[in-house]
Amino acid sequence: MRATAEDFEEFARARIPQLYRTAWLLTGDRHHAEDLVQDTLANMLKTWQRIDNPTAYARAALARTFISQRRRRSWSERPTAEVPERAERVGDPELRLSLQSALAELAPLDRAVLVLRFFEDRSVEQVALDLGKNASAITTRTSRALDRLRAVLGDGAAQLIAH
Repeated sequence: MRATAEDFEEFARARIPQLYRTAWLLTGDRHHAEDLVQDTLANMLKTWQRIDNPTAYARAALARTFISQRRRRSWSERPTAEVPERAERVGDPELRLSLQSALAELAPLDRAVLVLRFFEDRSVEQVALDLGKNASAITTRTSRALDRLRAVLGDGAAQLIAH
């Protein structure tokens, strides 16, 4: 059975919310997250006929695209002509901003590992497959990234754990 454009559209519509959530956690910015999801889906469309497991492929492609984009100089460009609208958010905004700020200070691969492991609740093996690394490298990187996150958060780390 050959995958069709309609199959891709159906897949994309169903997966965009999850991909966007992960992309936002990785980028910390609504516009960059939207661009990351769009780039990921555009790349998937090119190889749609050859993809066996679209969900796993999408997660891996999203993480790899994020890491690749972060290496480019143009990544730090931020439009400032208008202040973006802010939607009403539930939860503790200070906590969310502290975590977002701390994640932003990590290297892209460290950030990807933590987001996939703890926000996407993926196993070490799944993250290793998604990022093209071995499981022991992910375990080591997770430990070091958590140490860096704790160092950045300082006393705020205890507040995160308490929530």
